[in-house]
Amino acid sequence: MLRGRESLIRLVGKRRRFLPHRQSLLSSPTQSSVNLCTDENGKITGNIESVVGGGVADDERVTCPVCGQQVSGQNNIINSHLDVCLSRGTKRKMTQRTLLELNFCPDSKVQARSRDLEELGNELFHAVHDDGSVQSVHGFSDDSLCGSLLNTMSDMQNQVNSPSRKPISKDRVNAAFDAHSLAPKNEVMDCDMTITEDDICRVILETFIVGRRFSDENELHLGANISLLRDPDNVKDPNAIKVISSDSGCPKVLGFLPRKLAQYLSPLMERYCLQFEGRVISVPKHAIDVVPIEIMSQKTEPCSAKEYYNDEAFIFLWKNAQQVIESTKSCPPSAIKYQENFRVFIHEVLRNNSHLLIDDEKNFMELYTSLTDDGQRLFVRLYMRKGPWFRLSSISYPEVTEPEQAVKELSATGYTSCFGITNERCDDEIKEILHLLTVSELREMLCMLKQNGNRGMRKQDLIASLLSLYIDESCTLLPNMVLDRTGVCVRISSKAESLIWRAERLFFLNGEQDLSAFLLVDLGIVKYPTYKCTVSQQIFSGRDGLLAYEEAIEVAQIIDQALDGSNNGMVLKCIKIADARMSSEVTQFLTSESMAPFLSCFSAPHVYSKVVLLGISFLEREHRYSDAIYLLKRLLKCFTCDGRRGYWTLRLSIDLEHMGYLNESLSVAENGLLDQWVRAGSRVALQRRVLRLGKPPRRWKTPSFAESVKRKIVEVHVQGRPLNSVIGMKSRFYGEDGEQCGVEQLALQHYAGEGWQGVHSESGIWLTIFGLLMWDIIFSDIPNVFRTRFQIAPLDLQTDSFYLVRKSHMESHLQKIHDGMAEEILITSWELHEGTSCRGVNWDHHSLSELRAAVTCIGGPCLASFCRHLAQDYRSWSSGMPDLLLWRFHGKYKGEAKLVEVKGPRDRLSEQQRAWLLLLMDCGFNAEVCKVNPVL
Repeated sequence: MLRGRESLIRLVGKRRRFLPHRQSLLSSPTQSSVNLCTDENGKITGNIESVVGGGVADDERVTCPVCGQQVSGQNNIINSHLDVCLSRGTKRKMTQRTLLELNFCPDSKVQARSRDLEELGNELFHAVHDDGSVQSVHGFSDDSLCGSLLNTMSDMQNQVNSPSRKPISKDRVNAAFDAHSLAPKNEVMDCDMTITEDDICRVILETFIVGRRFSDENELHLGANISLLRDPDNVKDPNAIKVISSDSGCPKVLGFLPRKLAQYLSPLMERYCLQFEGRVISVPKHAIDVVPIEIMSQKTEPCSAKEYYNDEAFIFLWKNAQQVIESTKSCPPSAIKYQENFRVFIHEVLRNNSHLLIDDEKNFMELYTSLTDDGQRLFVRLYMRKGPWFRLSSISYPEVTEPEQAVKELSATGYTSCFGITNERCDDEIKEILHLLTVSELREMLCMLKQNGNRGMRKQDLIASLLSLYIDESCTLLPNMVLDRTGVCVRISSKAESLIWRAERLFFLNGEQDLSAFLLVDLGIVKYPTYKCTVSQQIFSGRDGLLAYEEAIEVAQIIDQALDGSNNGMVLKCIKIADARMSSEVTQFLTSESMAPFLSCFSAPHVYSKVVLLGISFLEREHRYSDAIYLLKRLLKCFTCDGRRGYWTLRLSIDLEHMGYLNESLSVAENGLLDQWVRAGSRVALQRRVLRLGKPPRRWKTPSFAESVKRKIVEVHVQGRPLNSVIGMKSRFYGEDGEQCGVEQLALQHYAGEGWQGVHSESGIWLTIFGLLMWDIIFSDIPNVFRTRFQIAPLDLQTDSFYLVRKSHMESHLQKIHDGMAEEILITSWELHEGTSCRGVNWDHHSLSELRAAVTCIGGPCLASFCRHLAQDYRSWSSGMPDLLLWRFHGKYKGEAKLVEVKGPRDRLSEQQRAWLLLLMDCGFNAEVCKVNPVL
């Protein structure tokens, strides 16, 4: 994969079906200095002039030996021009063997990435229990929140439906949320009150039965007697309370109490021996819907002493239970959890980002809450599916009772578009809807048109044949033929899709998360850490910045798709667009924005820089080094304070060497070492380049870092019986036990013979140790770094500000680690946060006993030094760590540790790995390289 592609894929996230600015981006003239284009075969034919300043011969004109034209005398210009001439098939006037060898290399194919996992998140989003038995953490399912929202929003809905409605102001939206925010709040216990026995035993509590899907009894009767029973063994919620039928001789589970209420009633039943009985007061229409009930506490012995009525804990639990009951009266728990999640999602976006949306967009999004339940549910279902088109006849969900009416409602409000209702049809729609047809239906249509549709043709070929007939106007009735087989088809409208995509970006702040994140929490698959969201600065101060950011992401998606399709022309077009917009956007961004540096990743220039970097990798693969040099210089000029400058400088020096400009390559490497943003592996690589290129007579003085870089790293040699010796394949050996294994497992077996224990995890175990030891620092209360309840790390973790802002607190914490408290901190963090998501922490791969052993043997001073370096520059040092972490005990509480980088017969250390080994040696670690060689 090209360097920068993986990062760009994460940035783009789930590809959008509709790009609103695609046409304008690709059709508008591009003011770029890049002059790249392709011929009819897709070969790059352009060039960039004057890539290297000062070291290039004068621009004299020479005669092309192929076509006879006068061209610039610069070497790179001659090479590019000759490539163009020779690729056209022009008769050669002389042999250019060297130039042919350099420039006519076969195009390497881009391995298309698999998108098999794309539907996984969508399935999880709909996998929630429709009965609502699973409640969301972090307050998203707070009944009081829903109640307040729905009450307040109902007034807004009336205004939206009114013909004379006015734009909804930000203040009105905020008013609905002032009392109920997704940010965590501290509950205040009011204990200045007295509760009597009558307050407990004579109070009727109205609530609901949820989780009907898990019931033993499908039929319910009005007035049926019920009782409550704790379910402490419930894997989802130890406070779960079952609702039991009391009428039959064999008690049956009817469902569960809502989780919000059970968290208060369950301790009351356990600690204070309260018992509850009641009856069903209403029978729902659908079997899995929530069931309204009323319950009453019963007097119990021997725990009926009145003293506990004045216990503070009892009062706290009882009052909170009553508050939950009151809040659910105005907002019953939803039977469809994803519907409730989507409403909360829309409300939060409107609350926090109304300044970025125009009135029409706000009214359109708020219109969702005025739709019927069927309309709301069907829209979310369709939005989360791959699509884009769906046959109306195949739409069937148990919670959507009338899908046809729901489609009509969604179409009338602009949330969906339909094919087959009106006579307006476009070619793009026909092409997309043809994919809904089965292979047999496509063959049948071709046979009706008397065309070849044999069984050997693939579905794509069948569709292409039908489209060619339609485009040639040989079959103008194709839309009617398709409609006869599909019936009415529906899709999410482009307006709705664009707005919800924008809302997802504003809510999650990345492209990797979507609405399925709610369900992952509800199902207990993902648990997010607890932290305080303090926002004092907006990421986008105005709408223009948001729109520019969205356009940049569109360009990123276009180049990603072009690489998948090997569309070189489109790739070059995107490079030119990004280059043209990058410098102007940077200038505008620096003059108009005064945001924190760690928020710059949400700017258009940052996205364009990723596109340009991917373009540089593409050009380097095509051996267009002059073009890559130009773009690298542009990046270094536009972004003066960026952690990626080290890699850019290194590639610039390497590409200059490819072009034969050794003096310029050396100068770039030397100047790069003066840049404070060049760090870690890139710095070591540049130092080694300076030592290699800077030999006499180019440089006579030996650099001060020479001795440090030339330090010998201890090497250990291990021999093994090879299983394969194929270049390009990972080396496999027979282990000491006779089983097949990799070089890392063979090395572990070798060290085990010396009494070492250990794991092969590269950076994994180290990032886990860092996350657990520094948990309180990572999730400390810092403004603006936590903005959503779905974060696993602060936004500034990979920037310099992470250490600087927390320096005093962090150094105090590191001193405790240095003084030997690391194991205690590790155990406490594990017990408090086990299973909670945190950047770098992998709960499944490493046990607590392994981590304790590693921390004990590494020692406090080394651990403190390691954590400090990672905190100061997490971006540079979070990869490239040694393969093996080994430890062995000397006694019960003391031991030693060793870090080993394992290399096979044809492997060598990368610069990042070398940088890590040198750093670890400076920190006092015992580090070495283990080379596995085949037995001779």
